[in-house]
Amino acid sequence: MTSRSPKTTARTSSEARAVARTQTLLKGKDGIGTVRRTTLPGGLRVITETLPSVRSATFGIWAHVGSRDETPALGGATHYLEHLLFKGTHRRSALDISSALDAVGGEMNAFTAKEYTCYYARVLDTDLPLAIDVVCDMLTGSLILQEDVDAERGVILEEIAMTEDDPGDVVHDLFAKTMFGDTPLGRPVLGTVDTVEALTADRVRRFYKKHYDPTHLVVAAAGNVDHATVVRQVRRAFEKAGALTRTDAVPVAPRDGRRTIRTAGRVEVLSRRTEQAHVVLGVPGLARTDDRRWAMGVLNTALGGGMSSRLFQEVREKRGLAYSVYSYTSGFADCGLFGVYAGCRPSQVHDVLSICRDELDRVAREGLTDDEIARAIGQLKGSTVLGLEDTGALMNRIGKSELCWGDQMSVDDMLARMAAVTPDDVRDVAAELLGQRPSLSVIGPLKDKQADRLHTAVA
Repeated sequence: MTSRSPKTTARTSSEARAVARTQTLLKGKDGIGTVRRTTLPGGLRVITETLPSVRSATFGIWAHVGSRDETPALGGATHYLEHLLFKGTHRRSALDISSALDAVGGEMNAFTAKEYTCYYARVLDTDLPLAIDVVCDMLTGSLILQEDVDAERGVILEEIAMTEDDPGDVVHDLFAKTMFGDTPLGRPVLGTVDTVEALTADRVRRFYKKHYDPTHLVVAAAGNVDHATVVRQVRRAFEKAGALTRTDAVPVAPRDGRRTIRTAGRVEVLSRRTEQAHVVLGVPGLARTDDRRWAMGVLNTALGGGMSSRLFQEVREKRGLAYSVYSYTSGFADCGLFGVYAGCRPSQVHDVLSICRDELDRVAREGLTDDEIARAIGQLKGSTVLGLEDTGALMNRIGKSELCWGDQMSVDDMLARMAAVTPDDVRDVAAELLGQRPSLSVIGPLKDKQADRLHTAVA
């Protein structure tokens, strides 16, 4: 990676070691669950959680770039780049990358979201050095050749086509468009056929150099790992590629809520010949940094987070109108969404929407009962702990926390925050959020009169 800034000069290896800073963020009992962070020169952060009782380790690199950082002309570039980093480096071919982890029974993958991208590998603890070397090599030494861009284009177009064949997925992209319009948050992570076909190797390469700077990356490892050893191996891998310090760093773009378009009362209907109608009814939610997110989590769980939730009981158990019905939240840096999804027969769309709207209005006016809140808190606490039972989940937790919040919270502290949520907290959030005029997205074989009636669901 190149160096251009006149304000910063590259440091020698000894100077780099001198300025590395290590902190213990969470101290576990007898070292178990201890979380440490080392910040290397150039701004690269390495964070680990130690769990000596397991025989595996998960290693990941998080990049502070997602589809939200794309211009309209670069739609899908972040996801395209995710694919291309597996296609070969100066040291390894695509086959070398995949066979290295296959040969030790490891798993390697990546995912792209609206505001970040993650590359990871899960291996036996003894094979962690290999995983570190391979993933770091991918992140720092990708070639991004024109022939690879051309070959992978077909794969990504097939992925878009596969997603388009699943209306249960498409309706969530449609709802993002309904809520945020033609903004980065409203566009699909995969891009569109037109934008993917227009991307060139040169465009993707510039995007890569701009965003995959050490200051934009967080390295995370969890499992039977030794922090100092992981730091040493990561530093060696980045130094080998000449990527530990960069002098052309571009600051991470601020997430400016004033530029995020939110709509109320919009209805988007996509007519398709499907067996079910797929529905999302929702309102603007909370940013992921909002302290009220704990109350929002309780509200979401009680409304549509399980078999005992209001929506599940009213829509499925009592009336048998849908097989799948749930609520969900999505939190971004400066805003969020709260949505209710249901899949039902097209003839029953209006009944399902009426029930969902009635329940949202009722909770906005009256709040939840104490029993519902207690049950939701218990469900949240249990699912949180059970969801952290493997090293991959632990790596995701510490990596995302460092990237998105810049801090770590222990599991005990998280459980305490959930337990501290009061009925008044939930009522206040419900009144503010669910009292808003919702927007609606529907996919299905709806006739014109049915589609016209949908506007009454958000009136």
